[in-house]
Amino acid sequence: MAHRITLIPGDGIGPELIEATRRVLEGTGVAFDWDIVDAGAGVMDKYGTPLPDAVLNSIRANGVALKGPITTPVGTGFRSVNVAIRKELDLYANLRPARSMEGIPVCHPDVDIVVVRENTEGLYAGIEHDVIPDQAAESIRIITRHGTERIVRFAFEYARANNRRLVTAVHKANILKATDGLFLKVAREVAQDYPDIEFNDRIVDNMSMQLVQRPQEYDVLACPNLFGDILSDLCSGLVGGLGVVPGANFGRDLAVFEPVHGSAPKYAGQDKANPTATILSGVLMLRHLGEKAAADRVEGAVRAVIAAGARVTYDLKPRRDDPSAVGTQEMADAIVEAMG
Repeated sequence: MAHRITLIPGDGIGPELIEATRRVLEGTGVAFDWDIVDAGAGVMDKYGTPLPDAVLNSIRANGVALKGPITTPVGTGFRSVNVAIRKELDLYANLRPARSMEGIPVCHPDVDIVVVRENTEGLYAGIEHDVIPDQAAESIRIITRHGTERIVRFAFEYARANNRRLVTAVHKANILKATDGLFLKVAREVAQDYPDIEFNDRIVDNMSMQLVQRPQEYDVLACPNLFGDILSDLCSGLVGGLGVVPGANFGRDLAVFEPVHGSAPKYAGQDKANPTATILSGVLMLRHLGEKAAADRVEGAVRAVIAAGARVTYDLKPRRDDPSAVGTQEMADAIVEAMG
C-alpha cells in the first residue's frame, strides 16, 4: 500500500529541491501517494495567509509531511510558517542530525551529533510586544516542566533506540536561574529513568566552544528552543554546512520532515541548489515510515555521490566556480543511479 504523504513544495528553491527529493524517494521502489499543498509567501495573495488551513488539515489527516524551505521575512511581515506549523500541530521535538561525510572537507573528522531541540516554547513562543514604540520592546521566555520533560525524554528515547551513548542537556542556568534552572532540574530528573544512557550538562556558551574544539566528545544534545536553533547551525558548520543537514519535527502522532536551511530566493529556479539536506530529510521520513532498507539505500547513495565528487552541486566542489559542477536535478539523477 502506498504511503499517503503531505507534500509542501515551499518557496524560493523549495519546489526544485522537493522535486529532486521526490524522484529519489520514488527511485527506491517505495510507493507514495503525494497530497500536494502550498504554503509560504507565494500563496499570500490567494489565501490572505502564508499558512492556509488546508495545509494543517492535510498534515493532520496524513500524519506525515515532507516540506521544502519557506521564506521568513526579517524584522517585519508574517511570522515564520515553520514556527506556526510546529505550534499549531504541537510538533514539540525538532531533530537535527549532523554527521560527517567523505568528500566534504571539514576541520574535524568523524563528527556525529544529534541536536534535539524543543520546538514550542522558550523565546520562540512569540510572546512579545513594544514597551515604547520604536524605543523598547520586550519578549517573554517561557520554560515549563511539561515542555522540558517531554523534550528531554524524547532525547533519551532517541538515544536508546539508536544505540547512542550520551545525552547532554544544554542550558544557561548559571544566569537564567528560574527558566534554565527549571530546564536543568527536570533534565536531571528524567535522566534517572535512563541508567543505560550517560548524562551530563553544559552551559551553552561553553558548549559552543567545546563543539568547535572537540565535537567527537558529544552525541545527543537536548536543548531549549533558541539554544537548539543556534547550536544546530554550529553543528551543521562542522560537517559541511546547512546544505547537507536534514531535519524533522515530531509530535505525539504527527511528523514533518524538512531541511534545516532557508529558501534562498535569489537562487530560485536556477537549478543550482544542493538537494542533499532535503533528500536526507526524506531518509529520516523513510525511517519513520518503517522503510529502513530504502532509507539505507538512499543515504548510502548520497554519501557515495558526494564522496566521488563528480556529479555534485557547486557548493560541494573544492572551488565554487568549478565548471564541472552539476545542477540540482542532475545530482538527484546521480543519486538515483547510485542506488542501483
